[in-house]
Amino acid sequence: MSIFTSLLAGLVFGLGLILSGMASPAKVLGFLDLAGAWDPSLALVMVGAIAVGLLAFTVARRREATLLGLPLRLPTASVIDRRLLVGSLMFGAGWGLAGFCPGPALVALGMGELKALVFVAAMLAGMGVFELLERRRQG
Repeated sequence: MSIFTSLLAGLVFGLGLILSGMASPAKVLGFLDLAGAWDPSLALVMVGAIAVGLLAFTVARRREATLLGLPLRLPTASVIDRRLLVGSLMFGAGWGLAGFCPGPALVALGMGELKALVFVAAMLAGMGVFELLERRRQG
């Protein structure tokens, strides 16, 4: 049942990205173009997502299990360290250069966008390099 629920949640998320236009790099780059033809629609999508997230986390903090009965594992980290800051800067730079972040990139890849294929390949390569560096750091 959890696989089906995950699939359904992913489909709803992807459909939301398509309907809001957020699977288009042009939409994201328009939001980041503060000096030119700024498009505030991404800000509205973000505010909506934050509102839904706040509500969901408020409810989740009072629960010990998910609605499907699985253990509820919420993030526990609260430290803002150098790794978090550097990772955030790298994520933002990649987002600004490509106009994609991981979710919309996967949706665009499913829509057959060549730019998304390049982005997803680079993202997977970056994840692989991170894993290698983490193993070396811990080992």
